[in-house]
Amino acid sequence: MQADARQDATGAQRAVADARRDWLRWHEQRTGTVSAPYGVLSVTGTHWIADAEDGRLPGVPGEWYEAEGGDAVLLRASVADGVAVDGELLVDEVRLGEDAGRPEDSRVSYSERRLVLMRREGAWAVRVFDPASAARRAFGGIEVFPYDPEWVRPGVFRPYEEGRRSILVGNADGAERGLSLAGELRFTAPGSSGGGGAEHALQVARYEDGTLWAVLADGTSGRSSYRFRFLYVAPPGRSGGGAGGGSEGEVSVDFNRTVLPPCAFSDHFLCPFPPPGNTLAVDVAAGEREVAVS
Repeated sequence: MQADARQDATGAQRAVADARRDWLRWHEQRTGTVSAPYGVLSVTGTHWIADAEDGRLPGVPGEWYEAEGGDAVLLRASVADGVAVDGELLVDEVRLGEDAGRPEDSRVSYSERRLVLMRREGAWAVRVFDPASAARRAFGGIEVFPYDPEWVRPGVFRPYEEGRRSILVGNADGAERGLSLAGELRFTAPGSSGGGGAEHALQVARYEDGTLWAVLADGTSGRSSYRFRFLYVAPPGRSGGGAGGGSEGEVSVDFNRTVLPPCAFSDHFLCPFPPPGNTLAVDVAAGEREVAVS
C-alpha cells in the first residue's frame, strides 16, 4: 500500500513537472509572438476612415475613402506617397477589402510599415504596424505569476438556450460596442474540495472552431496584474493544455495561460472590457501579469 502511494505521488509530481515545462514553452512562444516585427507591440495607430479629413489620416500616406455602399475602401496615392499595394508602387486608385491574414501579409505597405484594413460594426479603419515602434524597442518581456497546478480547474460550459446574447460593453478606446456571448463557463476556485473555495461563472464568447473566450477581471486586477485579462479554453471534449477534456460540456480551464489583452501592449487596440459578472471575487494569481519595460 505504501509503495503504491509513493508511486502515485511520484507520478503526480512528474505530471506537474511536465505541465510546468509545457507552460514555460508556451510562455516563451507567447513572448516571441508579441515581440515579432509585426506583433501587437508594433501597432502605432488605428485610424477610422470616417474621421478622415479630405481622405487624409494622421501619419498615413495616401487618401482613404469608404466606397459607395460601404463594402470596400478606395485608396488613392501618387508616387510621392510611396504606398505599395501587392508589392507595387500605387500611382492611381485601388479598391480594397478587409485584411483577413497576418499583418505582414496585408496588401498595403509603406516602407517597412504594414497598413492593415479592418472593419468593426460596419466602420472601416486602417491599423498601422511599424517594426520600429517605441513599444517594441522598449519591450522587456511579460511578467507572469509562477506556474500553479491548482489553477488548472475542471469546468463546464453551458450554452445559452437562445444560442447567443449580444450586450454592449465599454472598449479600451472609450466606445461601447456589442459583444456576442455564447454561454457560461462554470468552475470552482482552488481549495473548494476542502471548503475554501466557491463556484464561479464567466460569460464567454465562442469562436467558430468551438474555442471559448472570456474577458475577465479578478482580485489581482489593477493591483498585481493588468486591469483585465483574456482567457481561452479549448472546446468541450478536448484537452486544453492541462487536464483532459472529458464528455460534452466539460472543459479544462487553465488560468496559468490567462493572457494580457492587446491593449496592454499598445494603446491603439479596441479591447472590450469584462462584461457584467466577469469580475471574479477571488485573486487569480496565475497567468500573465504585466508588460515589462527594459
